[in-house]
Amino acid sequence: MTATHTAASRAIAAAEEHCAHTYHPLPVVVATAEGAWMTDVEGRRYLDMLAGYSALNFGHGNRRLIDAAKQQLDRLTLTSRAFHHDRFGEFCAELADLCGMETVLPMNTGAEAVETAVKTARKWGYRVKGVPDGKARIVVGTDNFHGRTTTIVSFSTDPEARADFGPYTPGFEIVPYGDLAALEAAVDEHTVAVLLEPIQGEAGVLVPPPGYMAGVRRLCTERNVLFMADEIQSGLGRTGRTFALEHEGVVPDLYILGKALGGGVVPVSAVVSSRDVLGVFRPGEHGSTFGGNPLACAVALEVIAILRTGTYQRRAAELGDHLHAELAKLAGTGAVTAVRGRGLWAGVDIAPAFGTGRDVSERLMERGVLVKDTHGQTIRIAPPLVITREDLDWGLEQLREVLAG
Repeated sequence: MTATHTAASRAIAAAEEHCAHTYHPLPVVVATAEGAWMTDVEGRRYLDMLAGYSALNFGHGNRRLIDAAKQQLDRLTLTSRAFHHDRFGEFCAELADLCGMETVLPMNTGAEAVETAVKTARKWGYRVKGVPDGKARIVVGTDNFHGRTTTIVSFSTDPEARADFGPYTPGFEIVPYGDLAALEAAVDEHTVAVLLEPIQGEAGVLVPPPGYMAGVRRLCTERNVLFMADEIQSGLGRTGRTFALEHEGVVPDLYILGKALGGGVVPVSAVVSSRDVLGVFRPGEHGSTFGGNPLACAVALEVIAILRTGTYQRRAAELGDHLHAELAKLAGTGAVTAVRGRGLWAGVDIAPAFGTGRDVSERLMERGVLVKDTHGQTIRIAPPLVITREDLDWGLEQLREVLAG
């Protein structure tokens, strides 16, 4: 065994020995990365076709983001919300403007932002809509993935995410994702919000039927219910638009953002809405020590500036068309049973005769391409939006060869 192999083996063994086994990562130990490429401790390069579940939309080591972080590191990293700092107001203003909203409530992780949205909807329901105390209900879709807190897994339909974590938080009703009639039947006088992913990432990049999101928007407006869009994975350029809901010309009452908002540099999340909605909070009712910290604001401000150019949205749209055209060819070979997605984001269902999603992911890793499986037979493809067409084609060629033999 070589020294470099020993280093990789030791790193994996240390992780297995001392880390709780909540993940089953591919057996690769990444040491450095740039753009769409990662290099392991043995010096082997891999094409990243996952991008940290969309957290790395703008690529590894994006110089604009790294420079913004470095400059802020020399100035100020944290004050807590006990004091103002000089990046906070600008961050809130810029993010609100990007979303076409008025008010921002910053947090850190995506799950925190979803929890914040849940609390916001309930408080709005009691304070504004007049729902009786303790009766607020939120409608969600089957196969959702909004995080892993005890409240969030209470309305999950994934047994792995939900089992053995009860007792579960009440106040949620689950309806089939994409079924507008079922959603309409579930909304009643106690419903305060509908919480949906415009495209369900963890479920295998499930895209709802055309017109579904527009129908949700219409229903929520008619019934005086908040439409809360979890754009943590789908937002900020991934689908070829700044927000996935733009494909249907829909604006929600509340955006839930995360992942790419921190550029893969620091965790940044936020709930963005109107003053009427987020105005229900008073000092002391919600918060986060690190939420909206100076370092996070500096990086997120640069992310917003990058998004305002539209460059990455255009790249995701153009390369996404190419990606889906190539994947459609695979669907005709018998090795792939279905392909879904939008922009530079795809779920590919592998025919059982060709192995599981994990099997295909491991064989791709051996060829220098990194993807991740989900729900048994599916692999997800979501490269950084900086990927070149040549590199994308090379990655797809590796997939074709894996499935060919």
